[in-house]
Amino acid sequence: MPDTSDHSAQQPDEAVLQDSASSTVPPEPASASEPAVEVMPSLEELLKTAELQAAEHHDAWLRAKAETENVRRRGLEDVARASKFAVEKFAGEMLAVKDSLEAAITAMAASENQAADNLKAGVELTLKQLNAAFEKFSLVEVNPLGEKFDPHRHQAISQIEAEGEANRVISVLQKGYVLHERVLRPALVVVSKAKPAAAA
Repeated sequence: MPDTSDHSAQQPDEAVLQDSASSTVPPEPASASEPAVEVMPSLEELLKTAELQAAEHHDAWLRAKAETENVRRRGLEDVARASKFAVEKFAGEMLAVKDSLEAAITAMAASENQAADNLKAGVELTLKQLNAAFEKFSLVEVNPLGEKFDPHRHQAISQIEAEGEANRVISVLQKGYVLHERVLRPALVVVSKAKPAAAA
């Protein structure tokens, strides 16, 4: 009968082999297809983001409000300006009429004719009515005789040596007019200049 004791002793225990094999097998790598874990922002970060957005919206609202106010203000100014100077062109045309009436009165003043006197009275009444209309619409006469020359309201035709302070209006050739402080027509004037110093 054959001896089997040595043969069985030489065979390794199957359980031990299985344990050894399982311990040497490397772990399977994690699948690349597994989704990454999404990190939710904290409440502090959410609050900070909301505050920044609110600040941007508030700033945009302030800019829009300021622009709207500027447009409204400019619109009101344009309307007021248009209303104030609506009669500018008409008033400019009427200045020549007033000049003619004043010239007629001056010419008739030198006449001793009764008819001329009656005509002069009628012209004077017409001129008075025209002056009242000018005053009603803030059309003001500029007659700067004796005043200091103002290049914004006066137009110098010539300069003449004269006694006293230089750069004064010594003659008014044509009166000027301003409409609501805007020059409608500058006064045509003659301006004084200093006399040269006498030789010693």
